[in-house]
This record gives sequence, C-alpha cells and structure tokens, in this order.
Amino acid sequence: MSRWLAPITRWLTEPVPLGRVAAFRTLIYLFVAADLVVFTPWVRSRVAVPGELYQPLLIGRLLPLPTPTPTLVAVLFWALLLLALLAAAGRAPRLLGWTVFALYFQWMIIAMSYGKVDHDRFGLLVALAVLPTVGRARHGDATRTEAGGWALRVTQIAVICTYFLAAWAKLRFGGLDWLTGSVLARAILRRGTELADLVASVPYLLIVAQFGIVAFELLCPVVFLVRERWRMATVGFFYSFHLVTFATITISFAPHLAAMAAFLPLERVRPVLWARRLLTRRGRDDRPPAGTAPALAGQASGAGRPAGP
Repeated sequence: MSRWLAPITRWLTEPVPLGRVAAFRTLIYLFVAADLVVFTPWVRSRVAVPGELYQPLLIGRLLPLPTPTPTLVAVLFWALLLLALLAAAGRAPRLLGWTVFALYFQWMIIAMSYGKVDHDRFGLLVALAVLPTVGRARHGDATRTEAGGWALRVTQIAVICTYFLAAWAKLRFGGLDWLTGSVLARAILRRGTELADLVASVPYLLIVAQFGIVAFELLCPVVFLVRERWRMATVGFFYSFHLVTFATITISFAPHLAAMAAFLPLERVRPVLWARRLLTRRGRDDRPPAGTAPALAGQASGAGRPAGP
C-alpha cells in the first residue's frame, strides 16, 4: 500500500523555494486587505437589514456563529484589515495566519448568508487555511521546502476543483440545456459590455462559447499532467479566459485569480529588490565621473558659463 502512496505523497509535497511561498503569502494577505475595501465592502451594509433575513450557511449554523450586528462587523473589518497587512509583511506567520483565516472565514459566512454564494472564494479560503502550516519564509530564499510545496499544491487542487465542480454543477442542475440555452445571452443582457454585444451579434457563437466553457472546466485537471513549460502556458490560458470574461460580462473572479498564483514561480517577482537596484543605479548615475572635482561657485564651467547661481 505504501508503495502506491509514495508517488502521490511525493507529488503532494514536491519541494518549492521558500521565496515562492513568501511571495504567495504576501500576495494572498494583501488581497484579503484589498478585498475588504474594494471587492466586498458591501458586507458592512448588509447588517443594516433585519436580523431575520440572515440565514447562515450550514457551517455558520454548526459552529454556531452569532447574528451579525453593526458593531461585530465593524470590529471584524478593522481587525482583519490590520492583521492581514501585518501577515503580508511576514510577521508571526503561524499566529497571524490562523487568525486571519478565522476572521476572513467568518467574514465570508456573513457575506454569503443573505441568499447568494460565490464559488470564486474556495481557492482563496484554502490558501489562507494552509499557509500558516509552512511557518517562516523569506523573500528570495532558494531553500526548498516540502511543507511549502504541500501548501501550494493543495491550493492548486482547490483552484482546479473550482473549475471542475462548476462544470459538474452546470450539467447537474442545467443539464444539456445549459449548453444549448441562452445562459450567456442573459448574462450579456444583464451586465454585458460593448465587446459582448459584438460577440452576441455573431450567429451561434454564444452556443459554441457555452460548449467551450464546459469543456474547458472539465479538462482543466490536465494542467497537472503536462510539463512545467506547458503548465505555465496552460495557467496563462486560464488567466486569459478570465480576462475575456471580465471584458465581456464584467465578472472578475478576483479571489480565484489570486489563489491561482500558486501555480506561478513568484520567487522571481521581487519588486522591493528591483526598486532598490533602480535607486542604486540612479544614485550612481548622479555621481560625477571619477577624477573630477565639482565646480566651485563662480568658476567657469565647461560650457564657458559660471557654475552655480
């Protein structure tokens, strides 16, 4: 039995550089902070409706969590915003990581307990749950870690499950009618852009697109079977798919896109180091050439004009 499990274990814990984990962690926690103020600030206004309209998800009933009040949501908002920013800086990765996960999990339960549940949060929640298990990780550290590899792999699996299970739900509840119906046409009527109007004007193109969406979602697990080079190309296709989706029907899937960065070699993206090198280069360019002394005030410059005022 262990002989069969060994390849799966190696795949699940394939080592990755600690720098990749550190970069992914910073990205995820910064997204949590941005989510509070950009994507889901409406959660704070939901508590203004009567409490009987709050119908918590199953997990919210099992815990059980209190009915949200303006005070509870305000405290949750500010605490989560502050702690997410601290976690993004790499402070106390386990303590702050678990705390941010717990608070954001409750934030999501509140957000999704008023009649609408978004499936683009699954990968992000999984990432928040597994990142604290890695411990400390510094940007640029090339040391390879199995714990970090496991955290990223589990997040990748959650991202792919989001696609695959979305296709399963389409076929389970909509059947073949989802493929041949007017799903995209209704979406364009509700929130379509000018680009979507152009697409809709082509006969049968929306039907072809619906078949393509389901095929893409069902086949997305192939990303785990291809080589690294093709895997990056496949992930690039995933991102381009969402770019087209946003450009046509203005659905962003931003949390899902943040979690999908678990596939990327983020250790190569080091903006702080790049900024430091740029400042150093500018400082060197501003220095006078070696062996030359700065012109004194009143002394003629090379152009024949006095230097200085």
